[in-house]
Amino acid sequence: MATPQALIDTTDLDEFRKPLGRRLWDLARKQPLGTAGAFVVVLMAVAAATAGIITPFDPERASLQHMLTPPGGQFLMGTDEFGRDILTRVLYGARTALFIGLVSAFVGATAGLVIGVASAYFGGLFDLIVQRIVDIFLAFPLIIMALAVVATLGPGVENVIIAIIVPFIPQCARVVRSSALSIREIPYVDAARALGYSHTRIILRHMAPNVMAPFLIMLTYFVGQAILLEAVLSYLGMGVQDPTPAWGLMLKGAAVEFIESAPWLSIFPGLAITLAVFGFNLFGDALRDLLDPKLRSR
Repeated sequence: MATPQALIDTTDLDEFRKPLGRRLWDLARKQPLGTAGAFVVVLMAVAAATAGIITPFDPERASLQHMLTPPGGQFLMGTDEFGRDILTRVLYGARTALFIGLVSAFVGATAGLVIGVASAYFGGLFDLIVQRIVDIFLAFPLIIMALAVVATLGPGVENVIIAIIVPFIPQCARVVRSSALSIREIPYVDAARALGYSHTRIILRHMAPNVMAPFLIMLTYFVGQAILLEAVLSYLGMGVQDPTPAWGLMLKGAAVEFIESAPWLSIFPGLAITLAVFGFNLFGDALRDLLDPKLRSR
């Protein structure tokens, strides 16, 4: 007869005993693209936090004597049509992108989490009504919904965040509901009802923690999408307003008249947007692979 020690799978214990650096290295080898995405995200956060240390220039101060200076010398990425340093505005623009992206993604995903779990928990007519409302919102493309909201509220950072939150809520609610439907049938939910717990406690303490995997995946995906949406709205003149540094606003300044004479005006902010969205998408894909039991076992 096997001893209790023999029945224990020591694989996880051996993995836990490894030094932290070794475990991180093993994880990086298994998820090279996810590691690259995490590196981009960390680099973006560090650049945003240390922008005032990296560059000595003011992102909003114009200098007529340095208008449209090509990259090189003291201006590594050149200057714009107002003589402002492009590198400085790209670094400070990372602050704007991260602030809008993180706030709108977290609020939108959290609201979608609560709505999705509540819809699955109550079921019946409540679930039917909620899902039909979700279908109505999902019928509109993401950018169209954001444009409609910001056109109603007007431009500005706060209104851009609201405009991005609105289309995120039904997307997360639909994904979370599909996971919460199976959790609702687990006996411990019935036991919580039998013990007389309130609906709010069952939803927030017993069901919501068990749908964290899809929630975290949607959260990282939403950050990248929010950065892209903010850039689009700012480019169209309906988002962040000048002189606040924002990547989409910098692309708007690099209009057609500068595309040949000063191409660096669009190249550097365009690369920043591309790397940021690409990094968050890669990180989200790696997080999905780690949190999904089926993908993890494969």
